[in-house]
Amino acid sequence: MKKFLGILFPFLLWCNASLANNLKVVDGDTIVLNGEKIRFSGIDTPELTQTCLQNDQVVACGMLAKKLLVKKIGNITPECISEGKDVYKRTLAECFVNGESLSKFLVRSGYAFAYRKYSTKFIEDEDFAKANKLGIWAMKFQYPWDFRKTS
Repeated sequence: MKKFLGILFPFLLWCNASLANNLKVVDGDTIVLNGEKIRFSGIDTPELTQTCLQNDQVVACGMLAKKLLVKKIGNITPECISEGKDVYKRTLAECFVNGESLSKFLVRSGYAFAYRKYSTKFIEDEDFAKANKLGIWAMKFQYPWDFRKTS
């Protein structure tokens, strides 16, 4: 059963309270919201230490994914729909800002991959980014799941 994490405090629905103090962006696909570690389900972003090559220049693509997420969230508290826990006991969820899926945004912008091993939800968005050479698709890169195996 899915659990709506954004309604931990009902008053947030009717007041414009910002809980930015209770939000930490860990990396491109993980946040901590009100003390709960949330991993975005269905996507995978480069690791923070991961680099890519663009025009023979080293690019910190893992940091770029995180910065894009930070910028997209701004001072808005994301609303997340839980889909369970992963093997690391993190909450798996899809999170939204102003009704827009952060996962879809990251994949469609080319800074996250559809994590096909676990979901088919964002494949069309990845195909769009790839066809338009957006974000990482304009670079030489290693998939994050391959990078983790060699790190």
